[in-house]
Amino acid sequence: MSPATVRVVPEPATFDVTTEATAKVVQAAGCLIWRLHNDELQVLVIHRPHRKDWSWPKGQLDKGELQPVAAIRETAEETGLQVALGLPLPGLQYLMADHRVKRSHYWSATPLGSQAPVTGARYPVHEVDPSEIDEQRWVNVSTARDLLTRKADQVPLDALVQAHEHDRLATRPLIIVRHGKAQDRSRWSGSEKTRPLTPFGSGQAAALMPLLAAYDLERVVTSPWRRCAATVEPFATASGVELERVKALTEKSHDKDPRAAQEVLRGLIESDTGAVLCTHRPVLPNLLEILREYSRPKVARALPRSSPYLQPGTSLVAHIAETSKGPRIVSVEKFRPTVW
Repeated sequence: MSPATVRVVPEPATFDVTTEATAKVVQAAGCLIWRLHNDELQVLVIHRPHRKDWSWPKGQLDKGELQPVAAIRETAEETGLQVALGLPLPGLQYLMADHRVKRSHYWSATPLGSQAPVTGARYPVHEVDPSEIDEQRWVNVSTARDLLTRKADQVPLDALVQAHEHDRLATRPLIIVRHGKAQDRSRWSGSEKTRPLTPFGSGQAAALMPLLAAYDLERVVTSPWRRCAATVEPFATASGVELERVKALTEKSHDKDPRAAQEVLRGLIESDTGAVLCTHRPVLPNLLEILREYSRPKVARALPRSSPYLQPGTSLVAHIAETSKGPRIVSVEKFRPTVW
């Protein structure tokens, strides 16, 4: 049954999962997988025989699952492809036949190579079920518009095409993470550099791993202090990416020389590889200044400006595109993984 009315959920400057997760709706997530073939933009569409329609790979979230994690899982289950997420795209919301509201979140995505480190940090998925998906096709944009059964599915496609036309579709991720919940200073008799995560903070570190694995990351950079390194270590271990401990990202070094931490971040922005950086709350405002420097105005206005900037265990995902003016942050998202 086709929905009578579809509402477009615009692509925000920032996407905060803490507000989305509380809505009493059926949450779904999926991808518009794209590639350039002979300099022509192509997208992957799938056919569902039980619904007799052409659509994008997507599906409902599992309990406690973040939207980006569901997007890559559902895409793998329906296409057999491991993909890396790119720009967030406008979502769709409509009333289902049983009168529940369904909200579908979309990202642009590109296929990953078989040796991509992040695949080692992903949970296994079952093979494509031909009774669910019996055909998939790489097609150009015009053919995709003709094939898509629901006209509303063209909304995220339009945004993807527009990003491509403005040289903003090909991006790399830079993820800023505030370490997970740490033992209170007043209850820790050791040094600051050895203050550990609480059991809840360790749970946040474990929950962070599949989120980081949704993006094409090749570097893991962290303050060497225990609570920071422990936050990103599960992902680094599972993916096989070296944990780079950088003294300039500690609170003590930042107090002495704030510019050193900023230069670390600037180097990651100017780099051509995806990276995650984990640090402490006092370091965040100066890092956010650098992010604003490289951001489009709409994105710069949306970045956090007041303490605590990011809650413990929260990630800020910046999407960086190479433009005629150099690297520019064209979109950001914010996520706080659920700990069960």
